[in-house]
Amino acid sequence: MSNFTQISKFFETEYPLNKEGLKELFNSFQVETYKKGDLILQIGSFENHLRFLNNGSVREYYISPEKETNTLFYTTPQFITDFSAFNNDTSTRKNQEALTKIELLTIEKSTFRNLLQKYECGKSFIDLTFQKILQNKEQFEYNRITKTPEELYKELMIYKPHWLQAIPQYHIASYLGVTPETLSRIRKRI
Repeated sequence: MSNFTQISKFFETEYPLNKEGLKELFNSFQVETYKKGDLILQIGSFENHLRFLNNGSVREYYISPEKETNTLFYTTPQFITDFSAFNNDTSTRKNQEALTKIELLTIEKSTFRNLLQKYECGKSFIDLTFQKILQNKEQFEYNRITKTPEELYKELMIYKPHWLQAIPQYHIASYLGVTPETLSRIRKRI
């Protein structure tokens, strides 16, 4: 049960479910480990598993012909699945890379969908998850359009200090849309 301590805490606080449903859900997860630098999700692949980051750090990013752009970091136990691709049975446009050694709990999509049908609380999990994703995406877009990289960095200091400790600075620079040298100057000014 030690592999399920973090996910149990996550569900108890974020998505309270009945105990019977949780036990069956936990029994359906498999434990997977990845080394630093391993790709977990790659553009064009299909999300056939629901993935929960049990420990470690992951970066999520997009690739264009010119560059890679980090869009999100996962440093705390949480689901890291591309829920849009997962729910709509489409290929993903995202990439995810292990920044450290990580442990994931995974469940096959068909097994998860069967549990959603079996337990009423499953629908609330999906609804709440999509609400949170939409809210985060809108905030991210708003910040990217209306704030300077220095303002964004100050927000990271307040709301995501664990990112600044766990994520290499060149990845933070990509997230802010600046070069590592510009980030260095921002840090000196602050």
